[in-house]
Amino acid sequence: MTQTEHHDTPPAGEISRLAEHLFRQESGKLVSVLTGLFGIERLQMAEDVVQEALVRALQTWPYYGIPKNPAAWLTQTAKNLALDLLRREKVFHAKQAAIITFIEQRSPHGEDDTPLLEGEIKDDRLRLMFACCHPLVPQESQAALALKTLCGFSPREIATAFLTSEAAIEKRLVRARQRIRELDLRFEIPAGEELMSRLDSVLQTLYLLFNEGYKASSGESLIREELCYEAIRLTALLAEQPAGNQARTHALVALMLLNAARLSSRTDPDGNLLRLKEQDRSTWDKPMIARGLLHLAQSAGGEEMTAYHLQAGIAACHCAAQDYESTDWRQIQRLYDQLIKLDDSPIIALNRAVAVGKVHGPEAGLKALASVQQRDPLKSYHLFYAVLGEFESQLNHTQAAAEYFRKSLALAELKSERRFLFKRLQETEARSVAAP
Repeated sequence: MTQTEHHDTPPAGEISRLAEHLFRQESGKLVSVLTGLFGIERLQMAEDVVQEALVRALQTWPYYGIPKNPAAWLTQTAKNLALDLLRREKVFHAKQAAIITFIEQRSPHGEDDTPLLEGEIKDDRLRLMFACCHPLVPQESQAALALKTLCGFSPREIATAFLTSEAAIEKRLVRARQRIRELDLRFEIPAGEELMSRLDSVLQTLYLLFNEGYKASSGESLIREELCYEAIRLTALLAEQPAGNQARTHALVALMLLNAARLSSRTDPDGNLLRLKEQDRSTWDKPMIARGLLHLAQSAGGEEMTAYHLQAGIAACHCAAQDYESTDWRQIQRLYDQLIKLDDSPIIALNRAVAVGKVHGPEAGLKALASVQQRDPLKSYHLFYAVLGEFESQLNHTQAAAEYFRKSLALAELKSERRFLFKRLQETEARSVAAP
């Protein structure tokens, strides 16, 4: 069987799931290759070609079956579509033969052995992240553009990551693409100080990519492991480059590894959410924890202290605890106290309040939340009401707790979280009925 031969016709649902998975895995690679060839100013064209390849998969696979190598099928289809565009555009006629040869020979599934200068980044997706984070692209749009283009995120998922509206993200993406076209920006990796100036935006993109995998914003599953591991791969690769070998890069790798080591214990066999105190710590990945601690040690050189350092320190506290009861919540609160000075985001404030509640009790936790309760992003964030419900439940304020759990349930989208919140609501209502 060749890679273009097909198996028996599968169920439509299987094709849809496979197509979504491949789009997540392969779209960024294909866009990176095509953009590297045509230039970042033609980013929209590259995205359109890859999107069309996926559409053709959904149209043909139900009738002819799934190819033996679906990723190769998508790659070849995208190449063919790109070649069709090339042949229609007069501007490419002069160099058409050379470009066609390049497309036909280059594959995103293999290693490109072209020698690179020292410090140059040898990964198409990582290289395009740096291109998306060009300083002339609006800063607020850089990570959104990279997540959409290279990671297959929908505007809705990006909006969840930034705690903003889908419409706001759509506007950011339009502005970013317009800016790239207006300035005729090139697909190139800068050097020296210019590269360093883009590093923080690239790290933020990788951080958001990992977070979406660690706790998905939508879909059937709480966890999307492939996103976590791709974020780890790219960040670790960046840490190996001379330009990326910085304390904050190692801190981010540490944060990712220490959290990813606990992925297998975060849900039960049925996909139901398990709280930290319910998790089986014997399943935690000890070698991954060791790698994380090694990167954390590497991040300690120099005077730099970033949000990634502090979050990695918090993750290390959880990994170091033999059981839930021995968790050093006082140290975790101290780290959050430092973190909120660097990143006064609503999510950090919410997590800090949880730590305060663990150390000083639920009343102190509620007091910590009172100062941020009116911040707009939290008003539509389901976990904010879930935390309020937990604190009120611990105080035996069952009616207030039930009301918060209802609000959280109304806002939650993930099935695993909805099942968890529904269960907590039922437990709370039962306690309320049983109370004298």
